[in-house]
Amino acid sequence: MTEADLPRVVALAAAAHPQHPEKPAVFAERLALAPGFCWVLGEGRGYALAHPWAGPVPPLDSLLGALPAAAEVLHLHDIVLAPEARGAGEAAAMVARLAASGAASGLGRMTLVAVAGKAGYWQRLGFTPLAEVAGYGAGASLMARPLR
Repeated sequence: MTEADLPRVVALAAAAHPQHPEKPAVFAERLALAPGFCWVLGEGRGYALAHPWAGPVPPLDSLLGALPAAAEVLHLHDIVLAPEARGAGEAAAMVARLAASGAASGLGRMTLVAVAGKAGYWQRLGFTPLAEVAGYGAGASLMARPLR
């Protein structure tokens, strides 16, 4: 992902999550802090936005300020595919690439927040529910999977 990709990324996010809008600055900051974990799927058909993290899940639509000095996990902030890119395994492939990159960086787990109705998908990719999370809508669940 590059700064030139951000308008399309923000548009995809707004279309996918109209109930949880995030400021463009959130995407720009994640890219600035963790460019190696922020990817686009060819020609703006999708994106993955992740970053090393430690501690509680960052609230939606919030700036991190900095990455923790001693990161514990690779946190998948968001992954979105345009409708025409869905159903071909692209999301699973991006998650696998992120997992490999996170493991190569010395991180042992990947975390994410599954919004209501999506936990089953993430379980099929090896994630396990850990706890409910406030601020992400009813039924949102913190999930994790090992990277090694």
